Amino acid sequence: MDFVEEVAESSSPPRSYGGGGGGNGSGGGGNEVIRNDVYNRLVENRIEEVITNPNFRGQLESHFSRLPHSYGLDINMDRVEDVLLHQKLLVRAKEETIQPVFHIRFIEHVSTRGDDFDGELVASVPPILLEHDTATNGIQSSNERNKKSGGDETCSKLEDLNLEVRRNSYGIKRENSAEDICERQEASYTPIHEVIFSTVDKPKLLSQLSALLSNIGLNIREAHVFSTTDGYSLDVFVVDGWHTEDTEGLYEAVRKAIDEGEGSWSGSSRSHSLVEKAFPTQTDREDWEIDWRLLKIGEKIAAGSCGDLYRGVYLARDVAIKILRSEHLYNSLEAEFAQEVSILRQVQHENVVSFIGACTKTLHLCIVTEYMPGGSLYEYLHKHHHSLKTPQLLKFALDICKGMEYLHQQNVIHRDLKTANLLMDNCNVVKVADFGVARFLNKGGVMTAETGTYRWMAPEVINHDPYDQKADVFSFAIVLWELVTAKVPYDTMTPLQAALGVRQGLRPEVPKNVHPKVVELMQRCWEGLPDKRPSFSEIRPEVEELLLQEAVKMNCADEFLSNGC
Repeated sequence: MDFVEEVAESSSPPRSYGGGGGGNGSGGGGNEVIRNDVYNRLVENRIEEVITNPNFRGQLESHFSRLPHSYGLDINMDRVEDVLLHQKLLVRAKEETIQPVFHIRFIEHVSTRGDDFDGELVASVPPILLEHDTATNGIQSSNERNKKSGGDETCSKLEDLNLEVRRNSYGIKRENSAEDICERQEASYTPIHEVIFSTVDKPKLLSQLSALLSNIGLNIREAHVFSTTDGYSLDVFVVDGWHTEDTEGLYEAVRKAIDEGEGSWSGSSRSHSLVEKAFPTQTDREDWEIDWRLLKIGEKIAAGSCGDLYRGVYLARDVAIKILRSEHLYNSLEAEFAQEVSILRQVQHENVVSFIGACTKTLHLCIVTEYMPGGSLYEYLHKHHHSLKTPQLLKFALDICKGMEYLHQQNVIHRDLKTANLLMDNCNVVKVADFGVARFLNKGGVMTAETGTYRWMAPEVINHDPYDQKADVFSFAIVLWELVTAKVPYDTMTPLQAALGVRQGLRPEVPKNVHPKVVELMQRCWEGLPDKRPSFSEIRPEVEELLLQEAVKMNCADEFLSNGC
């Protein structure tokens, strides 16, 4: 499978910048023509900063080379000075610590009316070039939408907002009847503004900026979004919803919204202070720090609340790359990232996903581990609907026990043991993964924070009572039940209903026609009192004995007791 560099949500489609025929590269054809036209028009307009700066042409070429070819196609030659504004905003984004930088201007009024008919006075651009993408749970640009639909429509020009009479659905232009005149007199006029942002590029930036504008009552009519080759963004929005032409009040509203969400922009300005504190010297990182530029990002494997998991390549090796979303970087998440790295770099076992390295020096906080091509046990059971025979079930259970026994011996509590965090390699060897909420056991030997996933969570964790490693044993019991039944725990309840039930003694229904010793082990592991649950050091030999007995029955002991393919 071929991999491509990841393009952030706010990016325009990647383009080639090499010279050549067809006019698609910045070094030749269409983009060079556009760049020359821009320069000549600026000179003709006697723009002082252009005609007095001998280096301007080179600066203009550099500006165009940072941006995709679609940027050149978006330029309106009647307002060519916009290019100078874009240049200045990108410079400010690189120099200023307060992010994002932005510029606002009034464009014009458009006519609106309460009644709806096909021939009304409207702006000549489509009213909305953004749509909600349920697949990505975010806003996508018109460029991205056209890519998905196979269309080649380019973004409408931002400045192309001249009023005109549209043809109705029959293609017939309405005449200026008395009725039309009355209707036009009843029309109201809405101010249209342009808001341009520039900041460090990051995943989900377009959604974050869109939410910011929406939160102050603005309706996005158009969005033109571009990523530079050196990691910055240029995001241009055409909006309505601000009641006056005056931009001063709108400027203050946008600045206030940015200030109120200061924590959500921290990824672009705080240099991950908690991560720096966790690994203060080069010596602390030299064995595992990864150069972001050496990572090749491939397909997205999974999405979480604060980060996404991608398949990728690092130094010719298939890897999994967990990338934290920059808009969610705040103190507690940075602490969790640092904690996860600290745990992963200290554990090494055949049934624990191998740590390869992490990126902590850039805006792209990420953790790189071995790639597990078999996917998760959750997918294996519930999406692919595999029904496990007893020997295979016990083999999976034994892999989990071995990994968890090792982790507990290293003083680690996983705190989110579930089938989604148990991954398989090509040989169906199961490994414990995702240490995002794992912790080293504190000096007192207990914890109280509620963390994990309700359907697999121990009652003492739900109750915020002190807990220790036996909480992982309870979660293992639910995983074992899942392996036996191939069902989602408490599938007729919401997660919260399940949690309330568990704290009152509810457990999954014990399945029939299952090895009685498996049922007995399961029930001991989900005991309400942690002290009554066995440890993984006690569970492992029990599972090994059961597996050996089953394998002997099938005359395949070597196959099931080996971790080889």
